[in-house]
Amino acid sequence: MIPRPNLLNDLSGSYELTSGAAISGPEDLVDAVRLALPVLDLRPGDAGAVDLRHDPALGPEAYRLVVGSRGVEITAGDRAGAFYAGQSLHQLLPPASYRFSAEAAWIVPGVRIEDAPRFSWRGLHLDVARHFFPKREVLRLIELMGMHKLNRLHLHLVDDQGWRVESRAYPRLHEVASHRSRTATNHYREPEAYDEIPHGGYYSLDDLTEIAAYARARAVTVVPEIDVPGHAQAILAAYPEFGSSDDDYQVLERWGITPAILSPMPPTVEFLTAIFDELIGAIGETPYVHIGGDEVVLDHWAASPEITAYRDSLGLSSMGELQAWFLRRLADVLADRGARAVVWDEAFVSGELRHDTLVMPWRGMGVGRRAAAAGHDVIATPVFPLYFDYAESASADEPMAIGDAITVADVAAFSPAPDDWSGEERSRVVGAQAQLWTERIPDPRTLDYRAWPRACALAEVAWSGSAAADFPARLEEHLGRLDAIGVEYRPLDGPKPWQRRRPHRPATVRVAEVMKRVDSMTHDAESTRPSV
Repeated sequence: MIPRPNLLNDLSGSYELTSGAAISGPEDLVDAVRLALPVLDLRPGDAGAVDLRHDPALGPEAYRLVVGSRGVEITAGDRAGAFYAGQSLHQLLPPASYRFSAEAAWIVPGVRIEDAPRFSWRGLHLDVARHFFPKREVLRLIELMGMHKLNRLHLHLVDDQGWRVESRAYPRLHEVASHRSRTATNHYREPEAYDEIPHGGYYSLDDLTEIAAYARARAVTVVPEIDVPGHAQAILAAYPEFGSSDDDYQVLERWGITPAILSPMPPTVEFLTAIFDELIGAIGETPYVHIGGDEVVLDHWAASPEITAYRDSLGLSSMGELQAWFLRRLADVLADRGARAVVWDEAFVSGELRHDTLVMPWRGMGVGRRAAAAGHDVIATPVFPLYFDYAESASADEPMAIGDAITVADVAAFSPAPDDWSGEERSRVVGAQAQLWTERIPDPRTLDYRAWPRACALAEVAWSGSAAADFPARLEEHLGRLDAIGVEYRPLDGPKPWQRRRPHRPATVRVAEVMKRVDSMTHDAESTRPSV
């Protein structure tokens, strides 16, 4: 079973679950279990093969599952707990139970499971800006997340290469900024090359409403990201008046960091407030909105007399302090709407944030520890080992990736709250999240290959706190479930012939080289951090 339950004891006896069997209990819990076991088409009834009870004392997302000769008993702390109990019950059945059939009957072994998550944030990040993934693929990813008890889908909705959601207040965002004329095909440090194929797409607000509702039903929270003030070239291609220079911007066709940056002036805050209102209106009440804050080039601000004067009027002494002020202002806007801001770690290093802002330390757990020590909740997101756009080996057979190598074993060995942190620092770690940046993930088949089975290891670590010694053996069995569903994961022994890279393989960058670079970025930023 993946993730491993806190307690799993075998019991004598078993029970045969058949298609159309009755399930009884509170309606919302019944609906949750039925979603987890669609192949059985469980029917609500007064008394059933599956008996559901609600016990809030168990806590959020917690459940107890007992199977014996008289049937199945589930006690859940909330709807999410009932859904996860259903997922665990499903994993007690053979892999064939993940295939649809007209009739089904399965023997469930006697068992007692008591379970609750170690971390509240168990996330996957999907970058839909570099390459757009249609709604159907997002819904499918949500299904797979629910199966693995992953509960945060972080959607990176905008970057220099594209804007991916409808805006009725600012329609040029989806009319202009949602597509580019071509896409870079060169790899790291190669001469530029392009495919000359237009690329684009966006989600309507109705799509976003559907995605969020579909996710909530499966205990997944959608976390939208509008990355500002940098990574803004697509926004400025549509609305240059919110920029900090007179440059003529087009939606970016290549990868990398650019100097494109939004102005910090009040009209920009008003613009982003309107966007946040549209997002929250579409998603519904949401506890989190990500506002980015990463890889910001402040040159255009420094060169602008108007922005310099505005900074001085606020009593700030540097552009780094102005960036911190800008992000804090946006966090205040979100707080007024009942949402907490989430940022990448540069936003923490650049200056003081709202106390309730969550920090994602992508450049390593060292900066994550500093954020935790400063009183911020932290979501572990380090490049190594949680950037799943990296290849799983250095083999020439691997499809093009940003670098190599991050393996399943690397993910399974990760500790989101390291033992050498203080108890207070460890308590600030609310979870872990893997990142799927899509410069080198152009389509759903590649997404499957990059995400799975590494996301299985993430699920284990984020739910249980660490991977058990028997994880590799359980993963071997679990792959049969992924086969039944149709997930085109990377085999443990390497890619299948049709998954392999084309013969030409340019030089790639190793993880060790990347980590040296991000460490230097962190130290450089820390040395220029304004005093508090």
